[in-house]
Amino acid sequence: MKRVCVIGAGSSGIAACQVLADRGIAYDCFESGSEVGGNWRYMNDNGMSSAYRSLHINTSRQVMEYACFPMSEAYPTYPSHFHIARYFDAFVDHFGLRPSIAFRTEVTRVDKTADGRWMVTTRHRGDAAVTEREYDAVLVANGHHWKPRMPEPALPGSDSFTGLQTHAHHYRTPEPFRGQRVLVLGIGNSACDIAVETSRVSARTLLAMRRGAHILPKYLFGTPTDHLTGSWLARAPLAVQAAGLALLLRLSRGRLSAYGLPEPRHGVLGAHPTISDDLLSRLGHGDITVTPMITRLEGDRAVFEDGTEEVIDAVIYCTGYDIDFPFLGRHLIDPAQNTVDLYRRVASPDHQGLFFIGLIQPLGAIMPLAEAQSQWVADLLSGRCALPSPQAMRDEIAHYGRRTARRYVASTRHTIQVDAGSYVKELRRERTRTATTTTPAG
Repeated sequence: MKRVCVIGAGSSGIAACQVLADRGIAYDCFESGSEVGGNWRYMNDNGMSSAYRSLHINTSRQVMEYACFPMSEAYPTYPSHFHIARYFDAFVDHFGLRPSIAFRTEVTRVDKTADGRWMVTTRHRGDAAVTEREYDAVLVANGHHWKPRMPEPALPGSDSFTGLQTHAHHYRTPEPFRGQRVLVLGIGNSACDIAVETSRVSARTLLAMRRGAHILPKYLFGTPTDHLTGSWLARAPLAVQAAGLALLLRLSRGRLSAYGLPEPRHGVLGAHPTISDDLLSRLGHGDITVTPMITRLEGDRAVFEDGTEEVIDAVIYCTGYDIDFPFLGRHLIDPAQNTVDLYRRVASPDHQGLFFIGLIQPLGAIMPLAEAQSQWVADLLSGRCALPSPQAMRDEIAHYGRRTARRYVASTRHTIQVDAGSYVKELRRERTRTATTTTPAG
């Protein structure tokens, strides 16, 4: 009988726990915080949540919910993080998972033993003593939106800037920026939300970005935009999908340059989507000013590419996150430049029994995909299906890297990108692979 370690009780970790429990696979789950929910638990005491007070999901609840546990129809179409945290609480209580989760317990080290098993070292918060236990497999679900990535190299002059410099990870409410001159750096979802919020209380809010982005609304013609994933458009070839979505955006929003934003140089499906219903109206009202890219800081000023300067009180870096596994040695996994070599984004080709759940950036929502990943891993653990050879796994990893590089803008943001629909099909095919299957990976 195998015993499994699950690291993290966020949205992916609890999905793994539910599947393992349903399959009768023994497991222990370790969570450094006091509650489930991970990034969606506002002010999580594990210090890893990036949720701000006003955060709402960018995918509709129907797309985000677990297949085995639908969200309440009383929830709004785009729930807040408070709704989502309650949903996760209801999920673990409904399936009786809470007793199997060791809260306030940090995994400090994971080592491979001589016989190919896994030694997991944990420490309860506040205790100096550590506990070691062996497992047959480890499912890593520690998330990838908790370690802030600052610009590299740092902006010239940032070490002598007289104002505040912070990362979106630490942003909670706009109140600290009341009456200030704020520069938001980025054009992702957090950057747009923060620029919109601070513009309501600041003396001036500026928005700078390295490149343009397509801005998708949460609704298109009265329908949640992500419901298009179930339409005829989602079943068309990728080029047709991109052209169709671009046309819908042009009809509903017009040209982004009309709002002062740079026109993106990539296709609408060539980058992770930026979703905002408020940004364009705030730009149109003059409440947010788009600037050229910042080149350096000088004292209390920001200097931009066109040579103009602005007096600034605060810079908020919305520059993404680094993938990190502080409990895993680099000889086991090396996430340099956010590149993680995993078969189907889940299985290590070099270390049997090491799996990663939720380590994806989907066009869609992570939760149902983490659930599907967990079903596949449970099949592997129970012997219902098998992995291909290590070389076949490496071939698939290389193929994925080439395919991703062709499609997406070069960015550390896109190294783990997947399309939800096609990815679920990949996992479904893997669940039919037997030990004698010779179908090439990829």
